[in-house]
Amino acid sequence: MQLEYIWIILAVIVLLAELWAINVVLRSTGGWETKGLWLIILIFVPLLGLIAWAMFGPKREMADHRKS
Repeated sequence: MQLEYIWIILAVIVLLAELWAINVVLRSTGGWETKGLWLIILIFVPLLGLIAWAMFGPKREMADHRKS
């Protein structure tokens, strides 16, 4: 497999993960300020934003969801 194909596959995987993260942010129960901030981070800093969202984003919301 050529190196170019590997980069294309990785780019598609990151793009799909970004779209999934954006979808989860839009469907979340947080306020519009929080959603807007996460969307800006995810769109303008894709890879680092995705990593930050995975580390800090859904865990807090999932913990809040389990309490109710």
